Amino acid sequence: MPDFPVDAETIARAKGDVRRRLLAARRALTEAERAGSATAIQACVVATIRAAAAITDDTSSPWPTGPRVSTAGQTGTDAHRAPIGDPPHRPRPLVVAAYVPMPGEPGGTDLPHVLRAALPAGSRLLLPVLLPDNDLDWAEYTGTVRPGRLGLREPDSPRLGVDAVAAADLVLVPALAIDNRGIRLGRGGGSYDRALARLDPARTIALLHDGELLPEVPAAAHDRPVGAVVTPSGGLRPTEWTK
Repeated sequence: MPDFPVDAETIARAKGDVRRRLLAARRALTEAERAGSATAIQACVVATIRAAAAITDDTSSPWPTGPRVSTAGQTGTDAHRAPIGDPPHRPRPLVVAAYVPMPGEPGGTDLPHVLRAALPAGSRLLLPVLLPDNDLDWAEYTGTVRPGRLGLREPDSPRLGVDAVAAADLVLVPALAIDNRGIRLGRGGGSYDRALARLDPARTIALLHDGELLPEVPAAAHDRPVGAVVTPSGGLRPTEWTK
C-alpha cells in the first residue's frame, strides 16, 4: 500500500512539498554539474535511439536486449554506440517525440539538436506545442524553435494534432521525479498526464538528474507511468510498471 494518504487535498500538498524540494536541489546544481549531467544523458539517449533503429521486427518494446543502457564511464564515440553494436543493415527510420528542456532541466537545452543529428535517415523528431488548455499539440522539429507559452520553446513547423505522439517509437518526457513504479511527478500543469494517456508506457522514457529516481512519489488516479528512466550515473533502466 502507498505511504501517502489517498485524499486529493493531502496528495496535492504532498506533491507540492516534493516539488519544492526537488526544484531547490536543481537550482543548487553548479553549471559544471548540469553540463556533465546533460552530456551523460544525451549519450545514453543517442545509444538508445541507435539500438531502437537496429530492431527490424514488430515489437512492443523499443530496446533489443532489455531496457538497460548505461554509458557511465564511456567517452567519445563509445558513449554513443548502440549496446548491441553497429547494425549489419541500414537503420530503420524512427519517429521520436521529445521536448526542449528549460535551463537546468535534465538533457540540456540543445537536446533536440543532438537527437535530430542522431536519428537515421527518413526519421522524424516531434516536439510539443503547449495549447491554451495545457494539452500538447505536436510538430516536427526541422532545426529551429520559437518562443511559446509560459516561456517554453516550440517548433515553427505545421501542427500535427494532439494524437500525433501516439505514432512515436520512443517518447522522451520531462519530469521532476519518477518513482520505482514508474509514476511521474511533473510541475503540476497536467500536460504530460494527458499526453501519456495516449501512449504505451513501454515506449516512454523520463530524463532525470541523479537523485530524482525515488522509491515513491505521491500520486493521484490521473498520474500515468513511464516505462523507463535515464539518469546520468545509472543510464537507462526500466521502472516496475511492467512487473
